[in-house]
Amino acid sequence: MRIIINSSSMVPIYEQIRDQVKAMIRSGELKENDILPSVRTLSKELKISALTVKKAYDSLEAEGFTATVHGKGTYVTAVNKELLLEEQKKELEADLEMAVQKGRRYGISDEDIRSLFDLILEG
Repeated sequence: MRIIINSSSMVPIYEQIRDQVKAMIRSGELKENDILPSVRTLSKELKISALTVKKAYDSLEAEGFTATVHGKGTYVTAVNKELLLEEQKKELEADLEMAVQKGRRYGISDEDIRSLFDLILEG
């Protein structure tokens, strides 16, 4: 399992871990009953606190993406991929709404905002 942490990001590290694990589940890279690295192993690999990894794993478990069996590890549970995708779309929608509001505060027209969005999509 390959997780990349961006320490200069405004997104907390535990959320970065959680979101990347969710993306791996949605893409099929992680499947039902796959075991995640132990908290200690992942914390050493990423050079971060074990408490941060534990917080990410606890969040994944609370959302129903994983289950922890004490003494055995944390496993991916059966996941409704459509539900996961819908959740991610909601998060993206909120981010886009914030960007539009910021553009309007700066006095940028909706047409210019659409043009900027199209430019970004073209990459």
